[in-house]
Amino acid sequence: MNRDARKLVAQMTLEEKAGMCSGLDVWHLKGVERLDIPSIMVANGPNGLHKQAGSSEGLNMGNGIPSTCFPSAAALASSWNRELLHEVGVALGEVCQAEDVAVLLGPGTNIKRSPLGGRNFEYFSEDPYLSSELAASQIQGVQSQGVGASLKHFAVNNQEHRRMSYDASIDQRTLHEIYLTSFEGAVKKGQPWTVMTAYNKINGQYASQKEYLIGDVLRKEWGFDGVVVSDWGAVDQIADSIAAGLELEMPGNNGLSEKKIIQAVQNETLPVEVLDLAVERVVQLIFRHVDNKKEHVSFDQEDSHRLARKAAGESIVLLKNSNGVLPLEKSSKVAIIGAMAQNPKFQGSGSAIVVPTQVDIPLHEMKQLASNTANLSYAPGYILDTEEVDNRLMEEAKRAAEEADIAVIYAGIPDGFESELSDRRHLRLPYNQEQLIEAVASVHNKVVVVLMNGSALEMPWVSSVSAIVEAYFGGQAIGGALADILYGEVNPSGKLAETFPEKLEDNPSFLSFPGEGNRVVYKEGIFVGYRYYDKKKMTPLFPFGHGLSYTTFDYSNLKLSRSHMNDTETVEVQVTVTNTGTRSGKETVQVYVKDMVSTVIRPDKELREFAKVDLEPGEQTTVTFNLDKRAFAYYNVELKDWHVESGEFAVMVGCSSRDIFQQALLEVESTVSLRQTYTRNSLLGELMNNPAAAPMIQALTQNFQASMGIAEGDEKMSKIMQAALGAMPLRSLVSFSQGAFSDEMLEHLLSQLNAPATHS
Repeated sequence: MNRDARKLVAQMTLEEKAGMCSGLDVWHLKGVERLDIPSIMVANGPNGLHKQAGSSEGLNMGNGIPSTCFPSAAALASSWNRELLHEVGVALGEVCQAEDVAVLLGPGTNIKRSPLGGRNFEYFSEDPYLSSELAASQIQGVQSQGVGASLKHFAVNNQEHRRMSYDASIDQRTLHEIYLTSFEGAVKKGQPWTVMTAYNKINGQYASQKEYLIGDVLRKEWGFDGVVVSDWGAVDQIADSIAAGLELEMPGNNGLSEKKIIQAVQNETLPVEVLDLAVERVVQLIFRHVDNKKEHVSFDQEDSHRLARKAAGESIVLLKNSNGVLPLEKSSKVAIIGAMAQNPKFQGSGSAIVVPTQVDIPLHEMKQLASNTANLSYAPGYILDTEEVDNRLMEEAKRAAEEADIAVIYAGIPDGFESELSDRRHLRLPYNQEQLIEAVASVHNKVVVVLMNGSALEMPWVSSVSAIVEAYFGGQAIGGALADILYGEVNPSGKLAETFPEKLEDNPSFLSFPGEGNRVVYKEGIFVGYRYYDKKKMTPLFPFGHGLSYTTFDYSNLKLSRSHMNDTETVEVQVTVTNTGTRSGKETVQVYVKDMVSTVIRPDKELREFAKVDLEPGEQTTVTFNLDKRAFAYYNVELKDWHVESGEFAVMVGCSSRDIFQQALLEVESTVSLRQTYTRNSLLGELMNNPAAAPMIQALTQNFQASMGIAEGDEKMSKIMQAALGAMPLRSLVSFSQGAFSDEMLEHLLSQLNAPATHS
C-alpha cells in the first residue's frame, strides 16, 4: 500500500481533495477507496471511550458501548500525579485499539476561569502549568498504544453560555500567559496527533479560522505537525478555516463543505497548494492509524476497573478533618446518609458521558470494609434531581445520626445541575442537601460530608461539620475508592487543582462572566484563580493546592544550585521532605516563583514545578527540580516573546499556594536588553530609572529646582519637587524653565538618549 501522502494527494481529483477536509458522517473521516485510503473512526472520551453503538448516524450520547469510566479531568488533576495520568492514558488507548478507534477526542485543557463553567469537570485546573503537564502525560499514555489523542478546545473556551458565538476579548499577555500556556506544554511534550479548535471567537475571529492561533502559535512557535480538527459544528466558513490552517471539519455535512472548498479553489480565493497540504496531513493521520493498528486485541475490564479505583483514590481530596475524625474505625456505628450513597454521581453530562462496565456503590463498598455490617445504617435524606426538602426523609436521617457514633453524608451535584451546554447558576449544593447537612449537624458533633461535584462549591455549612471529603466526579469505581479513604485503607493524597472561594462573588471573573450579548471581556487579565486571591490578600474557603493527609510531612534544607544565573541557564532546586507521622502517605511538593521587584504587574507567586512523593513513616527523600527561563519570565507583548527582568526572585516550596514552608532568593540576569525609545512626553521619573539618562536628567532637575527658588538645603521642598518632577513629561522642562531649556535642547537630549549604543 502506498504510504506517500504527497504522491497520493497529487493523484486526487479536486472533488476528492475537498471531500477529505470534511467528515464522512458524525464519527468517521472520509477515505478514497480507489487510492486505498481507508475511512477511520474517532470517538469521544476524555475520561473513557464513548463509542456509539450500532449505526454511527446521528449524535446519540446515551447509546454507547460499555467502557471503563475513569475519574473526570477535574478529579484526576487533584492527583497531581503525572505517572497516574499516563497510566490512565494507556488504559484509554488500549480500549480504543480494541474498538478500532483511531483518535480519542480528549483531553481538554482549558482554564477554569470561573467555577460556574458548565464543562469545568472536563478540564484540569485554573493553573496553566499544572494543566499542561497533566494533559501531556495523558496524551503520551494514550498515544503509546498507537492511538491518537485530540487536545481540546483550542482556545479561550471557558463557558457554555453562547458557546458557539461568544467573542472572548482578551489582551495578548493574558492570552499567552494563562490560556495558551495551558495548551503549549501539552503540545510540545505530548505531541498529540490532533488539536481541536473551539467554538468561540477570540478577539473577533472564530478560533477555527484564526490564522494567528493555528498558523503562527500552534504551527510555527510550538512546532505542531498533526491535524487541526474543528469541534463538531464549529466551522463558520470552511474555506477561510482551511486557509487559516485547519485541516478537517467535523462532522460531515452531506457534501456542503466540499462544494464550498471547490468553489473557493476555482475562484482562486483558496490556493490549491494550501488545500493540498491540508489533505496531505489528513492522509498522514489516516495511515498513522493504519500503521499502528493492532489486530485481535481486547482490554481487561477487571484490570481497568482496578485502575479506575486506584486513580479515584489518589484524586480524592481531604478538605477538612477536625480532631482526626477520619479515618473511621471499622467497628464504629456509622449512619450513612444521602441518596448519592446509593446512586453516586460519578461522571458529568454531555459528550463526556461513558457507559460504564460496572459501578461501585458507596454504601455497598463501605459494608465490604466494615467489621460488622450491622453497625451501618442507611437513610436517603433527600430526593435526587430536586431541591425540595422531604421532611420525612430528613427526620429519618436525623434519627439515624443520633443512634450512630458518626454520620457520613453523601452530597453533590445531580444530573442537570452541572453539564455541557449550560453553565451553573450558583455554587451551592441543592437546597435540600444543604438543609440536610445542617439538620444532621444539629444533632451530632461528628459529621463527615462526602462531595461528588464537578467544580468548586460554596459551603455555608463548613463550620458545622467535622470533615469534608471532595471526590469530584470520580468515575465508576468511586464507591470503592471512597470506602478505602473513609476507612483508612488508602491515605488521602489529593490536592485541589482549583481555588474554592468563600462565595461566588469573590471569584475574579464574577463581574464579567458570562459577558454581555456575544462579547465576553476577560477583565481580570492574568489574575485567574489563586493569582487573584493572593494579590488581593483574600482568604478563600480552600486554597489552590490544598489537601490533607492522615500523616504529616516536614520540609527542610531547601537548596539552590546557584545564587545567580542568567536567563539562558537553569537552576537546580532541592528540598528534603520527611514523613513525620505514623502512616505511609503521599505528598505533593509544590514550587512557586515570585518576582520580588518588577516594572510590570505580576502575581505574588506562580506554580512552576511539582512532584508527588510516597513515603513510609519516618522516611525522608530529597526532591530535585530544575527551573529554566520560563519559570521567571512574563510574556512581553512588544517583544512577542517571553522575557525575564533582571533582579531578585523568590523560589518557594510548600504543600499549597498558601502553605509555604521554605524560601530561597535567586538573582536572575536577563540576556535581552529592552531598549526604550524616549519622546518629549516620556516622564522624568522613567528617565531617572535609566542609568544612561539619569545623570543628564539629574543635572537638569537640579537647575530647574534652583530656578524655582528652592534652596539647596531645603530637603522638604526638594523631596516634594522631586516627586512632582517624576510625574512630569520631559517637555515640561521647556515650559517651566523660562528659557533656560529650549525645544532645540530637548531634541538634542532626545537624540543622545535614543542613539544606538556604542561598544569599544
